[in-house]
Amino acid sequence: MTDISLDDRVAIVTGAGGGLGRAYALELARHGAAVVVNDTGAALDGTGPQLSAAQAVVDEITAAGGSAVACDASVATEEGGETIVAAAIEAFGRVDVVVNNAGILRDRTFGKIDWSDFEAVHAVHLRGSAYVSQPAFRRMREQGYGRFVFVSSNAGTFGNFGQSAYGSAKAGIIGLSNVIAIEGQRAGILSNVVCPVARTRMTESILDGDALDPAHVAPLVAYLGSEANTQTHMVFSAGAGHFARVFTGLTAGWSADPGRQATASDIAAHIEQVLDTSTYTVPMSAGDELDGLADHIAAMEKAYAAY
Repeated sequence: MTDISLDDRVAIVTGAGGGLGRAYALELARHGAAVVVNDTGAALDGTGPQLSAAQAVVDEITAAGGSAVACDASVATEEGGETIVAAAIEAFGRVDVVVNNAGILRDRTFGKIDWSDFEAVHAVHLRGSAYVSQPAFRRMREQGYGRFVFVSSNAGTFGNFGQSAYGSAKAGIIGLSNVIAIEGQRAGILSNVVCPVARTRMTESILDGDALDPAHVAPLVAYLGSEANTQTHMVFSAGAGHFARVFTGLTAGWSADPGRQATASDIAAHIEQVLDTSTYTVPMSAGDELDGLADHIAAMEKAYAAY
């Protein structure tokens, strides 16, 4: 069995004052990482910040013999993202792992949601992940090494009633991670996504039981943040000690006759073939999808040229 070590590595965990973020920070520290525990100490809706939440987790880590510092900067601004990464550099000299976990919740059905609430959720979840990741990415590129773990949700991959703001932000996080995975690979930077199923402040009204403790998700985050991990561009579901890959695939589909333009009636006639999931591919970039269409596009171009 591979020994997962994060000795001499420096990790940033956002939203680490409680719940999943706390579990991630403690697990990374247990494996030897020095940790920047970032949390504003805000309420679930993002109001009322205070440093005590982050400091409490730092105290847990240091009491166990680990190294950690607290940072209360908000991920929701460009300046906050820069400050969080600077805290890692100032305290430990580098940044190797970023766990983008910070989030708030303001649920309402789409027909009723206030746009200020929609914007606030996106500011923390999606833009916040980008604001922290960009300065970290630049530093990792200089180092030639880095690991990103983005925290998404099954509300982003599959949708959930009343969570248009949260779900769309979490779906955007997957797209952001995929691009970072592609752009970072040559520099030794890997990027993956975890979709936790766990009991936290956000889910305690619908999820209960020790099996759904955040501690059961944390080992995956430690693995993905380690040098032992060679996976990138992946999305994982994790909860209650169960781990699975989530993927976006393309069915074999149906192709119109290259000699003529498809009609809406053609699509209606072949919709079952379009939807058939018995055969599929999993593209790892936008270019992969175009490569898969290359032969059909060439046939269409040939048909057009013959006109």
